[in-house]
Amino acid sequence: MLFLIIGVTFLISLIAFVGGLTLFLREKVLEKIIGSLIAFSAGTLMGGAFLHLLPEAISEKGTDESSLLIIFLYVLLGFGMFFVLENFIRWHHHHNKEHPEIMPFSYLILISDGIHNFIDGIIIAASFIIGFPVGIVTALVVASHEIPQEMGEFGVLVYGGFKKTKALLLNFASSITIVFGGIFGFLLADRIGEKIIFLLPLAAGHFIYIAASDLIPEIKHKESIKKSAISFSMFLAGIGVMLLMKLFIDV
Repeated sequence: MLFLIIGVTFLISLIAFVGGLTLFLREKVLEKIIGSLIAFSAGTLMGGAFLHLLPEAISEKGTDESSLLIIFLYVLLGFGMFFVLENFIRWHHHHNKEHPEIMPFSYLILISDGIHNFIDGIIIAASFIIGFPVGIVTALVVASHEIPQEMGEFGVLVYGGFKKTKALLLNFASSITIVFGGIFGFLLADRIGEKIIFLLPLAAGHFIYIAASDLIPEIKHKESIKKSAISFSMFLAGIGVMLLMKLFIDV
């Protein structure tokens, strides 16, 4: 079972290279679409938080007032943690002359994606332990979520200052954490119990912070109504993809 979980999670981690398709685009073309990729990524982050992570946590813990209070406290904790982390990275950014061109939110994207993928690995491992069919369906759901998200995140990393090849490799490095999550979930399945569910609202807080604080401000100041409309449409498209996943693929 462990080798099956490692194999499946490793295959999913390879989806990070979907962003590499943009390597074949000319620089001018990439510059034109990168704003749309940022808007799309913001939409998938918000959609993932509100349509997947939070509903899953609520369905597991219940809708009574105390359970909801704990869940939303974890959301605020996740939001606050990334606020502090970003300010630390920005402070380090201003005092580090080696890579002064890298925007702080680029590192946040990588950290958040690593956490998210680690949680996905735990969920996949737990699903396979419950039953092979459940594990397969869960893996397909996770893979479906990753495809649009990785495209958007690659664009954000390039926009944030990374060279395209380095952005691709770093994106894969953050994706490979899904394998470690799978191993962790398999080894500690009996001990984790219900506590694992609180990682979901924590990750949701991370996603909301990045989308609202870093990505959306980058796309809302457009010099024309047409470009603003395109950005907003791509933002809605990102949410729409997450909604379709919830309605037609999620189980």
